[in-house]
Amino acid sequence: MPIPNFPDKHKSRPIVTPQQHVAYFRQRGFIPDFPVPESVIFCYEGNLLDRITRIESVEQVHGVGGGFYLLTETDNRVAVSGNNGIGAPGVSMVLEILIELGVKRFINVGIAGGLQKTARIGDVVVCTSAVRDEGVSYHYLKDPSVPALPSENLTDALMQTLEREGIHYTQGPTWTTDAYFRETVGEIQHYQQEGVVTVEMEAAALFAISTLRGVDMASGFVISDLAAELVWHPQILAQETHESLFRLYQAARTVLDETSNQH
Repeated sequence: MPIPNFPDKHKSRPIVTPQQHVAYFRQRGFIPDFPVPESVIFCYEGNLLDRITRIESVEQVHGVGGGFYLLTETDNRVAVSGNNGIGAPGVSMVLEILIELGVKRFINVGIAGGLQKTARIGDVVVCTSAVRDEGVSYHYLKDPSVPALPSENLTDALMQTLEREGIHYTQGPTWTTDAYFRETVGEIQHYQQEGVVTVEMEAAALFAISTLRGVDMASGFVISDLAAELVWHPQILAQETHESLFRLYQAARTVLDETSNQH
């Protein structure tokens, strides 16, 4: 059975819109008035968010996802969003809300499994497209054969900043799946042959929503575990994973701060 179950859904009006959601929760005081940033960094690892909020000057805004922090040294032009759960559905809802509030640019920063035999723990990967093996993107993009794509300009800016900062990176497609415990040998072999570099759980959905809504989205990952040899080699909690993730965050922050200054 294809996703979505109702193939003509894209011709029909949604019952709940981001505008209605934001208006309802603002009216009841759940979403406060605050200086809406131009750009947001999504992150998922608790240790990264803890480190950011410990060393950065931040102002927390309650009511916008699990944890939302304005970076005050950017004059609140950039914020960090975390604690939104793992996988596409939770962060997708937060993305829709932030777009409705007026955010224009996003960089997604996460960990990913390495599918190619050249991958090493701590490697930084800039995502160039996403194989859609999750559910959310099919409710946004009509053609199921089209991959989900990031913003070309923002992706280029991220790569240029990584180069300028001396951070080695690779680039390539990712495989986005909802089923962490159902990443099978057959799938990994297939995507290896297709040149897919990573596997993770959010990028395709974020790219699809950003494409439909007309905002910029880029995504970068740090290799935290390896699957290229068809056995799982996890280093999710390793220091090199954490350090690479923080360097990737710093590059994303620089990109968005510089981009915001240009507008």
